[in-house]
Amino acid sequence: MKKLSISLVVVFISAVIGLRWVGISILAIDDALDVSTGLGAKIACSGKFVGGLSQAQIVSDLAGYSPANNILDIEYSENKVTTDFLGLSQASATYRKGLGCTIDNELATFDLDTLVVPTLQQSSLLWPTGETVTSINTNLQMVVDDIVAADNQAGLDTRALLVIKNGNLLAESYGPDFTQNSKFLGWSMGKSLTSIMVGNLALKHSVKDTETMLFESWKGDERKDITLKNLLQMSSGLEFDENYIPGTDATRMLFLEPSTSKYAVHKPLANPIGEQFYYSSGTTNILMRYIFNTLGSDQQTLVDYFYQQIAQPLGLAHTVFEVDAEGIFVGSSYIFASARDWARMGLLMINQGVINNQQILSKEWVQASYTPNESQNDGSYGYQFWLNRGSEKLRWPELPEDTYAMLGNRKQRVMMFPSQNTVIVRLGWGSSYPDDDNFGKILAELN
Repeated sequence: MKKLSISLVVVFISAVIGLRWVGISILAIDDALDVSTGLGAKIACSGKFVGGLSQAQIVSDLAGYSPANNILDIEYSENKVTTDFLGLSQASATYRKGLGCTIDNELATFDLDTLVVPTLQQSSLLWPTGETVTSINTNLQMVVDDIVAADNQAGLDTRALLVIKNGNLLAESYGPDFTQNSKFLGWSMGKSLTSIMVGNLALKHSVKDTETMLFESWKGDERKDITLKNLLQMSSGLEFDENYIPGTDATRMLFLEPSTSKYAVHKPLANPIGEQFYYSSGTTNILMRYIFNTLGSDQQTLVDYFYQQIAQPLGLAHTVFEVDAEGIFVGSSYIFASARDWARMGLLMINQGVINNQQILSKEWVQASYTPNESQNDGSYGYQFWLNRGSEKLRWPELPEDTYAMLGNRKQRVMMFPSQNTVIVRLGWGSSYPDDDNFGKILAELN
């Protein structure tokens, strides 16, 4: 017992020192513990039930965020994962077929079990309509295989690398234990999918990016002048702390609050509207709230819309868009999809809003998506897509200037190269990735 007590004291002191080192006040330690258990429950639940990962892989992935996660006690049941941090904090997340995993929250007022999720069957038709691929380029396949092997030998943990040119799937390679049917967490690549959903509303419901008075709670103050375009370009001026340490808006929104969008929509203005680009996951969840409201403020309607207007026409049979405890998609962060499904989203953009002979977005919306924003500090961001151009220096100096991308934590990438009519998807779990070198090699082989 004495050894155990000493060990716990050492762990506590180490934790406090670690928190202070990354700028977390001892006063935020409750948040730190709750975020740790919430993150652990969410990642473990989705990793197991959606991503099909082994428990050992899940522990390794969690440790990639913080060694403190190694202390978490993780318990798995039939459709639930619970976590415990030294008896000081507990959390759980529940899996529901088609909706993925949601952190259980006692403050939630909506019953997620009432939602009915449509089922999309995998098609045997030719890519991109279905999963049959007859267009593999042998030489390019060897290049892609070599890159994945070299990545993983270097510890970059690349799990999928896929190349599309002129609408054809020319090469795809997977790391150990991953296949074409594996679902990969895109993290912030979900922001780009949220933008695609807004763009579809613009096409089908006459939504305008110049629209103001977006929320009832904004109509009594300056926020009434925020446009949909401001939100899409992350220049709304709304207050939000995107730092991923306990106690900030980002961690509280994702791991502690029952409604990610309601939390974000209540934020006040911090800067003049349109002047400053500031990357904010809260902003994307506000966009999802806007979609939800536009469709009638009904969770089932939102789910049906996504499947009928986006997933089905794109052929996203291996995609799961997860919801928060109030039944609204977490557009900022929680979408799992196969490498081929992520590529389909990129192909939609390269094809100027058309895929599988169906128009999902207008050509004008797509072009606006990769047009630099008009902020005063950083123009290299479009409608929830990262741009190579728009600032004094190119983001990817060795890649074509017109490159733009869906980007996510742990170096998830869907790279679009309009001048090359090419899409490259990289999925994995690393803290760095040589974008210019690796994607440059692929583009050189294609030319």
